[in-house]
Amino acid sequence: MTDSRTLARTKTLTDAPIDATPSRRRRLTPRSVTGQVLLYAVLAGLALVYIYPFLVQVATSFKSEQEAASNPISLIPQTFTTAAYERLFLNSDFPLWFANSAVVTILVTLGRVFFVSLAGYALARLTFRGRGVIFALVVAVMAVPAVVLLIPRFLVLNQLGMYDSYAGMVLPLLVDAAGVFIMKNFFESIPPSVEEQARIDGAGTFRVYWSVVLPMARPALITIVILSFQGSWNELTHFIVSVQDPDLFTLTRGVASLSSGQLSQGTQYPLKLAAAALMTIPVAVVFFIFQKRIMNTSEGAVKG
Repeated sequence: MTDSRTLARTKTLTDAPIDATPSRRRRLTPRSVTGQVLLYAVLAGLALVYIYPFLVQVATSFKSEQEAASNPISLIPQTFTTAAYERLFLNSDFPLWFANSAVVTILVTLGRVFFVSLAGYALARLTFRGRGVIFALVVAVMAVPAVVLLIPRFLVLNQLGMYDSYAGMVLPLLVDAAGVFIMKNFFESIPPSVEEQARIDGAGTFRVYWSVVLPMARPALITIVILSFQGSWNELTHFIVSVQDPDLFTLTRGVASLSSGQLSQGTQYPLKLAAAALMTIPVAVVFFIFQKRIMNTSEGAVKG
């Protein structure tokens, strides 16, 4: 009798375990499948809208002038030619423009990283009279349209004798209000106790900033490097009012001259679009190199 009950209980536990929970699988309904298809279709359409002009630009740069004028939006050139690039490098000032842009961009990026981090640390850590007013003025400058400052900037550069010079191209771009704002907020997120040990050891203010705080602000510095590089490389309005000598033209100023027809005859679509395509390469390279660092920067700022 006991054996039969034991066998029955064992069979019951074996066939239907008490602790077993049925696995739940997400069922795809026709409505959910349709929603996902529509979502991906919209995303693909938006991506095509943004990418298509760039593809047209690259494709047109390899077309002949007649084909570019007759069929400007086709993505496959009927006659593949590199005449536009050869003319751009051999019969124009494009190499000079590229060199000027590289020099100005490197100087502006290095100088802006140093000065905005220094100003941000002073506003975040140093106690002095008028600190709040200075920071309010920095924020107010961010609200002023850049075009409003073009004429005053020209007058100041001309008065100081820096017009048509590298100094006039570089110095006004060394400090950026948005960069100061970013660095100040990041420095404030660092605990002050980190700096106390360095001060106990006898380090001065600049030593604490340079050796202790600045290495900890690497995410914010990377952000400033990216923004400074892209901003100075793509800058146009400042170079319009600061230089007039063709030997000092940057890529933006030179390509604008091509687009306005000052250095060419007729439409010259392949020539202009070839210059624009080459101009976008450094910015794209910087973006792809620092893409993950941009994401890490956001995460570090939130954690801080």
